[in-house]
Amino acid sequence: MAWWRQRTERGVAPWVRTRLRTAPGAAVAFGLLVLVTAFLAAALPRALDAYETKGLRQEIAGAPPAATSVELSAPQPGLEIAQPTREKAVRPPALAAVRRAALARLPAPLRVDTTESAYGVRTSKSLVGLNHWLPVIDAPPRFTLVAQSGLAAHSIVRGGRLPIAAGEVTADTRKVEAAVTEATARTLRLRVGSVIDVDGFGGAPLVVRITGIVEPRHPQGGYWSAEPVLRTPGVAADAPVPPQFHWDAGLLLAPGAAPVLLGSQGQPELYWRFAPATDRLTAQDVPGLVSRIASLEGGPELLRMREVAGGTAAVATDLETIVGSYTTTRAAITPVVAVGAFGIGAVAAVVLVMAGGLVAVRRAAELALLRARGGSLRGIAGRLLAETAVVAVPAAAAGLLLAVLTVDEARLLPAVLGASAVALLACAVLPVRSVVAHRRPRAHAERDDLAHARPGRRRTVAELTMLVLAVGSVVALRRRGASSAGDLLVSAAPVLVGLIAALVLVRLYPLPLRWAARPAARGRGVVGFLSLARAGRSSTVGVALPLLALLLALTTAAFGGSVLAGVSDARDRAALLATGADARIAGPGEVTPLPAGVAGAVRKVAGVRAVTAVRIERTAELTSGGAGAKEGLTLIGVEPASYARLARQTGLGAFPAEVLKPKGAQGAGTGRVLNAVASPGLAERLGRAPRRITSLAGDITVRIAAVRSRTPAAPGADFLLVDAAGLTHSDPTTLLATGAALDAPALRAAVRGAGKGLTVTSRDEERAALSDAPLQAGAERIYTTAALAGAGYAVLALLLSLLQSAPERAALLARLHTMGLTSRQGRRLLSLDALPQALLAASGGMLAGWATVRLLAPGIDLERLALATAAGRVPVIGASLRTDVWSLLLPAAGTVLLAWAVAVAQAWWAGRRTSITELRTGGMR
Repeated sequence: MAWWRQRTERGVAPWVRTRLRTAPGAAVAFGLLVLVTAFLAAALPRALDAYETKGLRQEIAGAPPAATSVELSAPQPGLEIAQPTREKAVRPPALAAVRRAALARLPAPLRVDTTESAYGVRTSKSLVGLNHWLPVIDAPPRFTLVAQSGLAAHSIVRGGRLPIAAGEVTADTRKVEAAVTEATARTLRLRVGSVIDVDGFGGAPLVVRITGIVEPRHPQGGYWSAEPVLRTPGVAADAPVPPQFHWDAGLLLAPGAAPVLLGSQGQPELYWRFAPATDRLTAQDVPGLVSRIASLEGGPELLRMREVAGGTAAVATDLETIVGSYTTTRAAITPVVAVGAFGIGAVAAVVLVMAGGLVAVRRAAELALLRARGGSLRGIAGRLLAETAVVAVPAAAAGLLLAVLTVDEARLLPAVLGASAVALLACAVLPVRSVVAHRRPRAHAERDDLAHARPGRRRTVAELTMLVLAVGSVVALRRRGASSAGDLLVSAAPVLVGLIAALVLVRLYPLPLRWAARPAARGRGVVGFLSLARAGRSSTVGVALPLLALLLALTTAAFGGSVLAGVSDARDRAALLATGADARIAGPGEVTPLPAGVAGAVRKVAGVRAVTAVRIERTAELTSGGAGAKEGLTLIGVEPASYARLARQTGLGAFPAEVLKPKGAQGAGTGRVLNAVASPGLAERLGRAPRRITSLAGDITVRIAAVRSRTPAAPGADFLLVDAAGLTHSDPTTLLATGAALDAPALRAAVRGAGKGLTVTSRDEERAALSDAPLQAGAERIYTTAALAGAGYAVLALLLSLLQSAPERAALLARLHTMGLTSRQGRRLLSLDALPQALLAASGGMLAGWATVRLLAPGIDLERLALATAAGRVPVIGASLRTDVWSLLLPAAGTVLLAWAVAVAQAWWAGRRTSITELRTGGMR
């Protein structure tokens, strides 16, 4: 027989295997707790990375290609160079060679999407078209001539063929071919075979023959949108006063025809445009990306580019502005998220400590016996560490693996560190607590209940230190806000507030029990007195840790729920300010009157409760005297009764309808002084005296009758609200519809049949658009997870607390049953026994949550977290933290109900077992 087998047979059973076989259920439950906690600890940093990366990519992808493209440009070769050499420098082979060299020199993390990149030669100054048949606004149209690479790959020929360079094109050539897009052909009345004479080529104009009409394959991509004039003609203006407007369009020459541009007066330039690739860009690349862009625009990287593109080459891009806007938003959101993450991390740590403490309490007699028989602290701690690590380490590894599989596109190291911290804490709790409790062998356990506990000096000093830290964190957060995610003191403010609340409640816990025990002792029944007496004899650690865990969990849930409620309120208000009602129907620019049947068609749509017609004049002017100077304002003509009702329902500047109605015998009509409701800024400019207003709706004289900061028709502008009956032209330009459940597609279908060019803006759609940004959506998901996890850990802390004292309660119930206690009295006893701590935790959690929100509200700005972007939106007033009643009441009520349900279930289960069995198995309790 082998020696190892003989040794195993002669030796004792292995410690770890024996302990796991003795309590497999406890080991599995502990492993599940570690797995879930490790998953949360690993998934949180990965979720942060993922939504920040997604936000960066969407920010760049959603910006105009003209702003995100990195363009390397160089002026035309100097006139001192021989003409053939100049022409060779702009031909496709030379430009392609520079492109390859520039691509190799672009620094990481800047990567290029070669499919949307292009290079070529263009006229930086547009040239005049001389043909009389070209459409004219105020001046003849101008053309930008571009010889750009890749036209065949990025377009579909809808008519004719692509241009070619017939023969060898030089700077003296005066006939070339070109293609135009369908939009350009439609606007400028071009077709295949059209000939355009372009001025600016010395003596004779350049004759450009249109050989093809093309359709862009990806019109919003970088190839076509980096220089939009190539895709769609636009209206431009010359400098003279008054400005002369003209069409500005692009003519697409063959790449081989680039040398012809050297003979123009359009300041030709060579360019290499690189569209950024975002598929491999991460949030961690932002500092390096900003640094490299700055170096490209005016640093060492620019010098490297000039080595291949010429000494006068320049690099231009607005990518750093876009990345800077993203960085600003992320910097505003991250500290707020850090506050929630810190709270849930603290709750998870306390619950893990409670789980280890539960095992230590259950095995206190066993460990005391080992110490009494000579067991060393090192040996006991090592064995406990081994049996804990066998469960905790694989569970933490499984949690890490699950987090990696669940959340992708994120760094691995932070997740590994988070899961490792959970595993380390889970492994260390039981050995450390056992060593501290049994550092001296004891013959019997000393009383450690609340009735006899007297706080020592060390505890008092520690509590005062925590109080100072909590006050400092709250003051710092209120003064400077959550400005830095790395400021742990600020991020820990809710946790410290919950900690102080727990310390205060632990000190005050015996007082209400003593007050309630006195009348209970004088009563005839024993149930009330026994339950209060048992609650008062609970151990200090057995009360402090569960109370701390419950308070932290309830505070975290309340804070997270309040953040989510504040975000929801801010988005609701922002959507309302964007529309002014549940739906807004208007023509282009809200400048043209609506067709006659639109209002009736909108009223017939299901869900529409009321429709308010208004006339909006954004070009109205106030004559301010002094050489006829005028100031712009927004004039709004309304029907007083219906509009006052709308303002009252939306909460945007409610006012009595009588304010706009004339006083005395003067009736409605034009030519009188109209009462007006004005915005504060405009009211200050107008004063109280009658003032003359000129507009397309007619000239009127107004007197300010009321001042309101907002109004539904123009929530974000300086407005002047008057009775539409006093306007010469009162035809409505906008409809404001209200209803409980408006169907936006049905509204669009209705107005489509009533008129052309009308737009429908739905409040619900605006609200949904505010939640689409990855940064805001990701942060909101994390706060939702924090609130739910906080509630879950609160339930777990309560269960662990009840499980810790369950054997003692069962033994007590069995003894009392032998003395004549009925089953009904037993259920009441256990219910009342569990309620004091649950009620204390619930009431303390609500107070701590309320105090946390009230104390931290001035330092938490939710506007960046709530709104996808501030650009083009009306500023939101009141996007701050507020107390959410449901986040306070529901977790607290759930705690009390769960404690009662567990106590009743234990009483029912204990009643099924005989007292002899319970007392035999629990003789030591």
